[in-house]
Amino acid sequence: MNNIDEIQNTVIVTTKQMQDIEKQMFTQGMPVASLMEKAALLCSQKINQDYPLNQYLTVGIIIGSGHNGGDGLVIARELFFKGYQIKVYTPFAEKSKDLTAQHLQYAKFLNLNFVNNIDELKFCNLIIDCLFGFGLNRVIDNFLYDNILRVNSWQKPLISIDLPSGIDTDTGEVLGVAIKATKTLCLGLWKLGLFQSSVTEYTGKIEIIDIGIPHNLIEETINKSNPITLMSKKKVKEILPLPRGINTHKYQQGNLLLICGSCQYAGAALLSGYGAKSSGVGMVTLAVPESLKLTIINHFPFALVVGLSETEDVDFLSLNNYDVITFGMGISKNNLLLTNKFFEKLLTINTTLIIDADGFNYLLNKNFMEILSNRKSPTILTPHEGEFKRLFPDLDLTKNRFMALQKAAKRTNSTILLKGEKTMISHQGKNTWIIKEGTPALARGGSGDVLSGFIGGLVAQRNLTEYPIEEVVATAAWLHQQGAILAAKKHTQMGVDGVILAKYINKAISEIINQ
Repeated sequence: MNNIDEIQNTVIVTTKQMQDIEKQMFTQGMPVASLMEKAALLCSQKINQDYPLNQYLTVGIIIGSGHNGGDGLVIARELFFKGYQIKVYTPFAEKSKDLTAQHLQYAKFLNLNFVNNIDELKFCNLIIDCLFGFGLNRVIDNFLYDNILRVNSWQKPLISIDLPSGIDTDTGEVLGVAIKATKTLCLGLWKLGLFQSSVTEYTGKIEIIDIGIPHNLIEETINKSNPITLMSKKKVKEILPLPRGINTHKYQQGNLLLICGSCQYAGAALLSGYGAKSSGVGMVTLAVPESLKLTIINHFPFALVVGLSETEDVDFLSLNNYDVITFGMGISKNNLLLTNKFFEKLLTINTTLIIDADGFNYLLNKNFMEILSNRKSPTILTPHEGEFKRLFPDLDLTKNRFMALQKAAKRTNSTILLKGEKTMISHQGKNTWIIKEGTPALARGGSGDVLSGFIGGLVAQRNLTEYPIEEVVATAAWLHQQGAILAAKKHTQMGVDGVILAKYINKAISEIINQ
């Protein structure tokens, strides 16, 4: 993939950014009609490829009055020429924009079958949604509301062009009601709303249709604001700490400390250790309660294991010796030995710090959030949505997950990895990365512990003055997701346990290296 392809396939834009890019294209001489033809022709080719004529003979197309409707009419025309039987429903034909009206006139000249009632599409083999494109900002109501509910109830293969109609382009909010697509063909550049958590059940599988937007216009536009980018295989390969130099040694491959585990949650310590092992980090030390020490050693003979006193306060004299410290996995809310005094010391050391799981219980005490925001060394927080809500109760993930994450990362001066079906990583509210690939195989206890250990090991191996920390964290998150996807194919979608997950992260790394 060349640099232009990478830009086209990884950049995510807001409504305003997409409008600015299109405006520049039209100002520089690109005819609107030509862009519509190109986008719609590419969509029709994709539909013909994925939904062949011999299996999907009859196609129903829902047409709006704007340019998304114009795209739909061109798609209808091209599929008609390929032999499909087309039925077209145009609830706002008399309000069509000029270009859409021209395509409407030509479609009628071709004698395409126009229907007056949405129910006449019910027995089509395939439905194409071209009602509203990007930029919709009003609530859908009245008869259209009922029409969309009807279409959704048919449970037919349903393709939305650009976005499912009824979805806010930026927030992913359902504007009253929305089409539930089985596939969304996004035009030109990814729209931010497609990656909000609220939209997952509406988009189906999302694919990009590259319509040839000049990459200089994309770069000029996104460089004016904080970029939002999809993690890609190409970027992952750039960030992986391979190949290693022939004269390297273990301390040049990172020195990681995991403070984890309790009598109640011994498994969390083990799984974070497996995650660290998958990263290839040079040195791993696990600090666990003394009663867990032998268990941990039996599983990790390659690691140093420090037994924490279970009768007196914990006091480390050498926290600054590590490249990264990861704190919190399974330490339990009732661990009185890891005191607030110890946690305050942890926050003030000159070392990259990762906080996860029970570590967030400490952040909610005293003035630790303020201390965190003033840290000079990098901090990484890895909450799931429930933990995020506890840490930032004033930030609503349901309204705009992306915006809430950016505000939290800026407020805490940290890099936050927000777990979910579409994992997001934001650095100080500036640069944001999104993991497009998700899997329900990670919906199993221990997945997060593996991730925390793996992030710690990967970050420990990278020079953060050369590699942006958010890119390293996003690389770890991408490989974690990919490992789960690979494991689910070989095992089960019912959830992949942490030990298997750690092994398949290594397989995901091998696949990237060998490509």
